[in-house]
Amino acid sequence: MAQPEPWLRGILPGLHPVTAHLIRTGQQIREDLAQALSPLQPDEIGATPHGMTSAGFHARHLAGSTQRLCTYLEGSQLTAEQVAAIPAENTGSDTATELISLVNHAFDRYETLVRALTPEHFGDIREIGRQRIQTTAISLAIHIAEHGQRHTGQVISAAKLAHAGT
Repeated sequence: MAQPEPWLRGILPGLHPVTAHLIRTGQQIREDLAQALSPLQPDEIGATPHGMTSAGFHARHLAGSTQRLCTYLEGSQLTAEQVAAIPAENTGSDTATELISLVNHAFDRYETLVRALTPEHFGDIREIGRQRIQTTAISLAIHIAEHGQRHTGQVISAAKLAHAGT
């Protein structure tokens, strides 16, 4: 019997319901991405069916953007190295296993940060980008989950089309 989706797997003890749900969202992202990428051959990972962006790009971008957004969630700004690495998300010949590992590593970091985020710190100010646009810690944590789901959906679509050969 298949396991229920993460959000239906019960309450995570000792966590605020909001942060617990964000952790479950990260689990869903990881599982859906792995399921979509695992059957792909290297040429399918880089395929751009119907002019779409490849599954590989979306997975690399998901991992990279999650790492960058986690830097902001920690209260820091991006390093020159992090900024310089952004264009590389559009290239690469990673295997499905390598891409899944990149995403898992990024969401390990995210989960650690979210587990440490308590309600009394939800409103803590975080500054995003060179313009230092202000948001709150909880808004940023929620955005990471939303952004992750968006790109996971794109990975799924691109992977299905590439695997079907259309």
